[in-house]
Amino acid sequence: MIKIHSINSAEQAKFNRRADLAEYEKAVRSILDAIRKQGDSALLRYARQFDALGDLPLRVTGDELREAAERMCPEVRKASELAIRNIRQFAEAQLPREYFEEFSPGRKLGWIVKPLEAVGCYVPSGRYPLTSTLLMTAVLAQTAGVSRICVASPKPSIEILGCAHLLGLREIYRIGGAHAIAAMTFGTETIVRVDRIVGPGNLYVSAAKKLLAGEVGIDFIAGPTEIVIVASDGNPRIIAADMLAQAEHDPSASAILITTSQSLADAVSSELEAQLRTLPTAPTAAQAIDNGSAIFITPDLDIAVELANRIAPEHLALYDAHLLPQIRNAGTIFLGQTSPESAGDYAAGPSHVLPTGGIARLRGGLSTADFVKLIAVQELSPSALADLAPVITALARAEGLEAHARSVEFRMESRHGC
Repeated sequence: MIKIHSINSAEQAKFNRRADLAEYEKAVRSILDAIRKQGDSALLRYARQFDALGDLPLRVTGDELREAAERMCPEVRKASELAIRNIRQFAEAQLPREYFEEFSPGRKLGWIVKPLEAVGCYVPSGRYPLTSTLLMTAVLAQTAGVSRICVASPKPSIEILGCAHLLGLREIYRIGGAHAIAAMTFGTETIVRVDRIVGPGNLYVSAAKKLLAGEVGIDFIAGPTEIVIVASDGNPRIIAADMLAQAEHDPSASAILITTSQSLADAVSSELEAQLRTLPTAPTAAQAIDNGSAIFITPDLDIAVELANRIAPEHLALYDAHLLPQIRNAGTIFLGQTSPESAGDYAAGPSHVLPTGGIARLRGGLSTADFVKLIAVQELSPSALADLAPVITALARAEGLEAHARSVEFRMESRHGC
């Protein structure tokens, strides 16, 4: 049974969505160290222990990828191709554009946009084989111009392998967990190291990414999935279904409704119980609803929105689009009652790889900008440098960096023939 709380201010709501990774970090340190020192021998050992690799090779062959694409259900293949088009279309629109202009006479500034050279995409395939995560990471990397895309998926389904073939990906490995993150970070005899690793995983994967951040780029540390719905009215059946769509991911998932209506809160609570009785994933979803989910009743929508901002959810559903200007923190936002979160999971266009646990206070979801570098370019004419010279030399000498000042003054002397 979901808990219902009546609150008068956002500060009254108590919740803690940050995963404690300390015990997982302790567990994965030895794995990371073994991969760093032993390479493939350790990777094979862990893959056989945790990923049911058996006698299969680490790398999926091209023939396997082609055969998987041929075996895909035609309906799923067609849906995947449409999703790929939509994701690529949005990714192209997000791609940063180069810029180089004169800001003041003789002072030209801007940036060039260069893709990362190699990216690792982690695609979960444990409880649920998330083909959509392959699309929501690899398509962005391709759009950004990344030349090498390495995919790690411990038990890749036919759909994951088939979609990899549709995308033209060739470097797919049957590995998961902390050992996959370590292999892509350090490199082994089989796997060449990458520049950045993206994609969600379990808490062992998150712990590995946290420990290795800095040695490799990461997107963010992902925790259990979450949704916040802000609605003063709506269809209780639909709201309950949206909450269960998140709850069925993981027993630790969180689904929160914030409403001004006691009657809506009660109706949604009843609907959750009714739908759980027929939901195939109820054993997982029920735990999430009972333990990590809630309904908050607030006096007005301003408090409801402030609570949503404090939570900074991975997914935020706003039934009233007029509230959008008040939103400061969210991984992604769904406006109106006909914009379900599941559309964003699969086919609308934006990536479903999103920050959880309050990290949406710091950034939004994965985008093509995560796969490129914006490198600043500066060009000064002699007169523009002369204009800046007094500023540069004054600040340099204030810091005690005399050579910095002289590097400008010598140019000024040379310009005047001294």
